[in-house]
Amino acid sequence: MRLNKYIAHYSTYSRREADKAIQSGYVYVDGELQDNPATQVDERYAKVIVSGKKIVPNDQITVIVYNKPKGELVTKSDPRGRRTIYDSLESKFRHFIPVGRLDFTTEGLLLLTDASRVANLLMTSSLERVYKVKIKGPVTESMEEAMKKGLVLDDASAGAHELSTITSMEFAPFFAYQIIKNSGDYSTLKIAIGEGQNREIRRFFAHFNAEVADLKRLSFGGVELNNLPTGKSRFLERSEYVHLREFLDADEKEQKNKASVKKKTEVEPKEATQIKTADKYKTAAKSKVPAKGKTAVKPKSPAKSKAPAKSKASKK
Repeated sequence: MRLNKYIAHYSTYSRREADKAIQSGYVYVDGELQDNPATQVDERYAKVIVSGKKIVPNDQITVIVYNKPKGELVTKSDPRGRRTIYDSLESKFRHFIPVGRLDFTTEGLLLLTDASRVANLLMTSSLERVYKVKIKGPVTESMEEAMKKGLVLDDASAGAHELSTITSMEFAPFFAYQIIKNSGDYSTLKIAIGEGQNREIRRFFAHFNAEVADLKRLSFGGVELNNLPTGKSRFLERSEYVHLREFLDADEKEQKNKASVKKKTEVEPKEATQIKTADKYKTAAKSKVPAKGKTAVKPKSPAKSKAPAKSKASKK
C-alpha cells in the first residue's frame, strides 16, 4: 500500500495531510525517514511513525457485497461522465476497493473491502466464480470441449474492449458448467471458473462466434448474491467472515512457510531443495473458499472444488 494511503486509512489524517507530513519529514517507516508519499509499505508488518506516534492498523476487515447493475463502471470516476458504482454506494464506502471488475454491461455480485491486502488476495485467487451467461446461438460440441479441457488463443481480441492491449489469452478448464437452455437463437448456461481475466467469458465465447448477450455473476468464493436487489449492498454475514478469516490465515501461514523454506535454502541447499519440492504438493490457500454457499453447478473434479464451503451441484 502507498505510504500516504496507509496513513490516511489508519489514522485521522486526510490524504492531503498525510502527503504534507511525509514531505515535511515527520514520517518514519521501520526507523527510516521517508519523504515520498508513494513509498510502498506492507500494511501487515510495517512500523510507521508520524510526528512521534505509531500508526496502529485496525485488524478489523470490512467486506460488502454489491449487486452491480448494467450501465455502471467499476471505477472512482469516468472522464466521459458515465455512472460508476460509487454513485450508487453509500458515501461511507467511497474508500472501499473493488475485488476485480465487472465490465460496463455485466451485472451481479461485486465484493468490495476496506483492506487492500484482502482485495488483492481475493482478486488473484483461484476461488470459484459462478456466472449465468446468455449467448447468441447454440452451445456447440467444440464449446463444451473447450470448457472441459481449456483453451489457448494467440488472438483473443474478439470479445475484448476496443481499447484493450491484451491479445493472447489462456483459458483454464472450467470448474463446471450447466446448460440451462440450448437453442439456435439464444442459449443459457451457468458456468463456474476460477479466474478473473479481462473480459474472459466474452472472449471465450466470441472465439466460437457466439456473442454474449447477458452476463451476471451469481457468486464469488461461496459468497452468494441470493435475493440482494439490484443496486443495493450488504455486509458479509458472520459465517462468511469466519470463512474469510480462515482463508486469510491459511494464506499468511503459506507465506510464512515459503519464507522459512527460502531461508533454509540459503543455509542448507540440499535439505531446503527437498522441502521446496514437497511444498509444491501442499494445498495452497488459494484453493480455499471464504464462505459457505450453494450452487447449482456441479464441480468438475474433487481437486478443483476442494474448499471450506459446501456446495450442491448438477452438471450436464
